[in-house]
Formats: sequence, structure tokens, C-alpha cells
Amino acid sequence: MANFSNSEAATQAGERISFSFGENWQKYLSELTEEKVQQAESSLRESFGSARLDGVSFLDIGCGSGLFSFCACRAGAKPVISVDVDPNAIACARSLQLKADPSSDWQILSGSILDDDFLAGIPAATNVFSWGVLHHTGAMWRSIENILKLVAPGGRCCLALYNRPNHPRLVLALKRLYNRLPRSLKPSMRLGYGLALLTALALQRRNPVRYVRDYGKRSRGMSFWRDVEDWLGGLPYEYATPDEVSSFVSARGSVVTNVIMRPPGACNEYLIVRPR
Repeated sequence: MANFSNSEAATQAGERISFSFGENWQKYLSELTEEKVQQAESSLRESFGSARLDGVSFLDIGCGSGLFSFCACRAGAKPVISVDVDPNAIACARSLQLKADPSSDWQILSGSILDDDFLAGIPAATNVFSWGVLHHTGAMWRSIENILKLVAPGGRCCLALYNRPNHPRLVLALKRLYNRLPRSLKPSMRLGYGLALLTALALQRRNPVRYVRDYGKRSRGMSFWRDVEDWLGGLPYEYATPDEVSSFVSARGSVVTNVIMRPPGACNEYLIVRPR
């Protein structure tokens, strides 16, 4: 059994976290286009493989912008339940809810995956989705254990979790620095970090302008600069290897049936099935 802890990546108690994922999502929604919605919907279908979305329940844990819950509604999922702990994210999801089909069965709830009393009121769902969320809870393995309990027998869960980075202490140092900076200096750090990434691409003879322009086609309809801000601000911070995740999930009666591997430090995507 793997040792399910990442001591070098653990966020210190009482550490200053000045970043709001929800505020970043509000900026993203201001840039949202129908093309990005279609890209997100396509990626959602791919995440669940051959599983149907229409007519079955969908639970979105850490819904962020609410975009993927919106896509699930468009795909015919019923009911759809979106959960987030950030009030700004809840506001984002509700703004998209206004654009959904009035016949959609979409409920948006404020709560935490770590709150057992709150989770007791949420019914298990056929499709459970949590992309890039649980590694920011401060208790990633407990969060994974809790989310597995919300998958209905025979259902599926799609998780995206940070892969182990090459230099975890450097990653954590950058995130801590960003969160400690005054708000006025944060744009400069985002610009510097983003330009460093694009310079690395140019050195690999890849076109950085095209990379930013086409970013959403590769990345679930997301935005390069919004993801830069998300990455820098994202605390607490943990990560996991595929072997650790598979071992942890198997010990709790479910099975990882597919893993989409990403580079060190990026999000691996796991498709988990709970047997009937």
C-alpha cells in the first residue's frame, strides 16, 4: 500500500491563501464563447468514455465556473447537482444556470467535500465529476474517499489530480510567493510566469502565439492566462501518482479503468468505476 501523504507539498497550518478560484472563474466567464462551451462539452463526453450522459444523474464536485455542469445539462443529464465552497464560484454557476434550458433539473449547492453532514444530504450519482479540485482541499485523500461514496453502484467518477512534479518544493514555493504578494504585484508575477512558459515553447520550436490561441482546443475550452493564474494561486496543494491513486481506489472497492497521463506537475485524469 502506498504512503498516502506528500509532506513536502503539505500546506502549513494557518498559511495565507489570498487566491479565490471563483474570482478567476468570473474572469473566465467574461471571455466565454459558444466555441469554448462546445470544446468543454466534447471534453466532458471524452472524460466519461462510452458512458451515457443523457437521462442520468450528474454530480459536479468543485464546480468552479459551472461550465461542466452547464454542459451536462445541455447533454441531457438529469438531475445535475453542482457543489462548491467558494461563494464566487457559486455565483458563476448561477449565472450560467440562467442560460440553461428552463426544463433542466440543475441544483447548485454551497458546501465542502470534507463536510460529512453536508454530504449526507447529497444522493449518489451515476456520473461524478471533479476536475482539478481535490488536490486543493488540504486533505486530498480524505476528499477522494468521500467522493467515491457519492458514486452510485455501477456509476463512474472522473477525477483530475496533479501528477507528481519534478520539483515539488519549487512548485510550492512559487505558489506561496504568489499568495503572499500584494494584489498590485500579482499581475507582474502572472505575466512573468506565463512568458517563461511561452519562451520554453519557443525554444522547442513551437509557436507560442498559436499555442495561446488554440489553448482551449486542447484544454477543455479553458484559457491559457486564466490557467496560469489558477496554477499560481492554487493552495492548498497536493499531488499523486497513478499507482497511488489506483491502489487507494482499489482498497475502497472501486476500479480505475482509464488514466490519461499528463506531464509532471499537470493533471492526470482518472476514470473510476464503482462495481454494481
